[in-house]
Amino acid sequence: MADKPLAAVPAPPAAPLAAAHGAPRLLRSEEELQRLPASERIRYRLVTADRRYHANDNIAEFVRAGELAELKAEVAAKMHEVLKALVIDTENDHNTHETAKRVAKMYVDEVFSGRYQAGPRVTEFPNAERLNELMIVGPITVRSACSHHMCPIFGKVWVGILPNEHSNLIGLSKYARIADWIMSRPQIQEEAVTMLANELQARVRPDGLALVMEADHFCMHWRGVKDTDTAMVNSVMRGAFLKDANLRREFLSLLARKQER
Repeated sequence: MADKPLAAVPAPPAAPLAAAHGAPRLLRSEEELQRLPASERIRYRLVTADRRYHANDNIAEFVRAGELAELKAEVAAKMHEVLKALVIDTENDHNTHETAKRVAKMYVDEVFSGRYQAGPRVTEFPNAERLNELMIVGPITVRSACSHHMCPIFGKVWVGILPNEHSNLIGLSKYARIADWIMSRPQIQEEAVTMLANELQARVRPDGLALVMEADHFCMHWRGVKDTDTAMVNSVMRGAFLKDANLRREFLSLLARKQER
């Protein structure tokens, strides 16, 4: 007697790629995922994890080994198309022949590296001596980019810390490393200062935290109104700095003295 044919086993349900930016796509295997461009693979992981990926978000945990090199090649190809659309003869113009590759490397490895690289490793020390006096770090030179026009932002940041016995102490250079990691993304200054405050608050856990940032925006200097004298200053005050007017006044007065030198 002939064996009965085995019933077809239904394939496991495919993970849907959310349709927020287009039609949903069903992927049934890692092999199929690997056939996508690096940017699509990374986006797929972000969307299926329901994670935001705005310009100033860090997405390092969704990038696999080797994918940044692929991403740079992909960005270079797209940038080459931008140059072609601007009617630039990159084949015969020796000055722009490798521009697309240079721009891709600059974006991924340098000016937007805070999106693609994990946060800096920072050694934290317990506050063994129970220090509780105001400490000010700065000015820290920072560089960022406006997410509206991708123009540079150059500025300085001052950090005020009022530690308590449970605070973690970190080296002075680590403030600069953390600031650079946060600032190396396309963003607006108001959000950048808040993100830096969040990061320092989580690491140091002080009684009070104050940040002041002053920066020049090349989207103002280079285009639009082309005003070269305007700078933007904004601040974040938390904990004791928000509640204690005298502490806040002391911090701001010390900054003013530093700027006068």
